[in-house]
Amino acid sequence: MNEFDKREEGFEKKFALDEELKFKAEARRNKLLGLWAAEKLGISGDAANAYAKEVVAADFEEAGDNDVLHKVLKDLTAKGQPATERDIRAKMDELLAVAVTQVKAGT
Repeated sequence: MNEFDKREEGFEKKFALDEELKFKAEARRNKLLGLWAAEKLGISGDAANAYAKEVVAADFEEAGDNDVLHKVLKDLTAKGQPATERDIRAKMDELLAVAVTQVKAGT
């Protein structure tokens, strides 16, 4: 294996690790968002964890994170909780930073 092949293999491994980190961080962010929304909805305990799992599962409905955003927005507004797409998007951004830190720390 020549130097070029070694570098290419190294880049491929880094890309794979970066994608894995991104996936885990987004899933963690969605769980944290679900727990945040559950609190706003007055859901606690096992029901809050179940709701958070629903939010995580919503991410697999379509590409991107709009499916998660729309689920949480719909659920909050259905229960009379004031929320906008902008509010939820800001919370998602905030929680993504937390999730990345947690995933990197292995927690």
